[in-house]
Amino acid sequence: MTSKLTRSLLSSAAAGLSLSLLSVLPAGAHGGAEHGVIDGALHPLLGLDHLLMLVAIGLCAAQAGRQILGYALAGALIGSVFGSFGGQLPGAEVLAALALSAVAAVLVLVLRGLCSRQILALTVAGGVSVHALLHGLESSGSSFWWAGALLGSVAVVGASAWLSQRLERGGASLGAALLALAGGLLALAPL
Repeated sequence: MTSKLTRSLLSSAAAGLSLSLLSVLPAGAHGGAEHGVIDGALHPLLGLDHLLMLVAIGLCAAQAGRQILGYALAGALIGSVFGSFGGQLPGAEVLAALALSAVAAVLVLVLRGLCSRQILALTVAGGVSVHALLHGLESSGSSFWWAGALLGSVAVVGASAWLSQRLERGGASLGAALLALAGGLLALAPL
């Protein structure tokens, strides 16, 4: 009984936090990328779309398997290198928000047995690459900054995966659905 109550409270708290953050922060609220490890560690947390994507990756890893993390890392490397060299995507901020929705929606389908984990892995890689591209565009190029960004990202993904492991399939599906909705709202925010 206590574990069901804990799961319910966790889900409610996550939903409430997500909705309250949506009302306060714009989708593309990233700080400037400076030089140090601390700046790098804080940078992925400053844009709500990036923070929620990290939470979604943790949820995916907990519910669909840790191999998802390898795809996320590959997407992060490709996107960050592309962005660091000046690569651009039209409407990248909107695409980043929609990538969050795509990852979360595909996770819902996987949890319901309507989609394969392979499709989720590829969606994760593509979604993370868009987010990493934006960080690459903002980065100073300092290896300390990138190390901090990696540490910050790993901390959020690890914490969200740890919390997500305690959810039953229904709670995880609800969390993914809320993340999909949040991505859609963030995509509309600049309009």
